[in-house]
Amino acid sequence: MRSLRGPDGGLLDRAILLWFPGPASYTGEDSAELHVHAGPAVIDGVADALVAAGARPAEPGEFTERAFLNGRVDLLEAEAIADLIAAETSEQRTQALRQMGGALGSIYRDWAARLLAQLARQEAMIDFPDEDIPDSVEQGIIDDLTSLVRDMAAHLDDGGRGERLRDGLVFAIVGPPNAGKSTLMNALAGREVAIVSPIPGTTRDVIEARVVLDGIPVTLLDTAGLRDSADAIEAEGIRRARARASEADLVVHVSDDEVEPGLQGPILHVRSKGDVLSIPSADGLVVSGLTGAGIPELRAALAAEARKLANAAGPPVLTRARHRAAVAAALGCIERALEAPVAELRGEDLRLAVQALGRLTGAVHVEDVLDSVFRQFCIGK
Repeated sequence: MRSLRGPDGGLLDRAILLWFPGPASYTGEDSAELHVHAGPAVIDGVADALVAAGARPAEPGEFTERAFLNGRVDLLEAEAIADLIAAETSEQRTQALRQMGGALGSIYRDWAARLLAQLARQEAMIDFPDEDIPDSVEQGIIDDLTSLVRDMAAHLDDGGRGERLRDGLVFAIVGPPNAGKSTLMNALAGREVAIVSPIPGTTRDVIEARVVLDGIPVTLLDTAGLRDSADAIEAEGIRRARARASEADLVVHVSDDEVEPGLQGPILHVRSKGDVLSIPSADGLVVSGLTGAGIPELRAALAAEARKLANAAGPPVLTRARHRAAVAAALGCIERALEAPVAELRGEDLRLAVQALGRLTGAVHVEDVLDSVFRQFCIGK
């Protein structure tokens, strides 16, 4: 324990001081931490004293940025740290920790190594045509690039699982007026989110509520009842309801009849007002938002749908649009390289592919290509 004093010598707190010498610290630089008591007056007093002594408040993300610049983390790991801080659920936390631990980065580094190897062979064939390079080398380049294309295409074809888990799923509750949508919304949210009224058309705008289903964040949307309406405001609400339903990951159709025609995408049909239905239906779940009957079964069904859509237990997946764009760009370059009519064009496309993959981790240099060339072909012996 150490005494912390302000500029006037007054005691601010008794605190623990920890010293982290670089380069083994979080940022790779010499760092110190003050562990003070959590009272606002203590924190403000210590912060003011540090500023008076010449320190300044850190900018948002500055410590992680310094860690990246000093080679302690790559861009993927830095993004994972931000995702871990923002994680709302255990599944989001697990995905962020996997990425922070290098699960995603190892895939991209493996691709980059494979791509660099083929680029090195291609550069050697272009720059050193007099070397005794077997004809089978070019076929080997094509075969290895074709295999890499398959792996990258499969990675992109993941249904957006990583982004869905990171950002959360959207389930839209739709159906005719007075079908019990708002009552069901309140039951699933565990609080009064939407106004419940026997008057048709009460809900006119989209109402949102955030819930967690089996560790996966889901935004529930309560929407205006679907029907033909001459009321301009209600008609706009119905238009919004259909628009949001078309973009949702799952449509929860609530009615005591058949599914509304024209709805697209995955649909879970829920028979509402189970407390007054005389004949149970095998077509979908039967629930009562009023009595709570069938709500646990519906919650379990929604959790199963969320698990299927996110599939958090699968292999490492793309988690951001930036990742998807970079992988898609690299894939496009490799596909062009395979179609290139001359070796020089193929080499240029492969260089562009290497750069695209490098944008994922923030680490690709010309020296990587040169090292690969000299290591494999021993040119200049």
